[in-house]
Amino acid sequence: MAKIRGTIVVNTERCKGCNLCVVACPVHIITLQKEVNRKGYNYAQLINEEACIGCASCATVCPDGCIEVYKIKMDK
Repeated sequence: MAKIRGTIVVNTERCKGCNLCVVACPVHIITLQKEVNRKGYNYAQLINEEACIGCASCATVCPDGCIEVYKIKMDK
């Protein structure tokens, strides 16, 4: 069985730092950055791409649609 690996892309300029994606992530690999975007919000960022399972929980709870989830199949 092939392993599924995921990753996310956050639109940092639209992110308002609501923290919902951080709480929703089952593998705890999303965090809010100390830096701010042009609007003054701390934005979400993936901190461990290797651990992302591509579950899309973060994208589902994002009220502004700032997160895109991608999945790739890894052959053994």
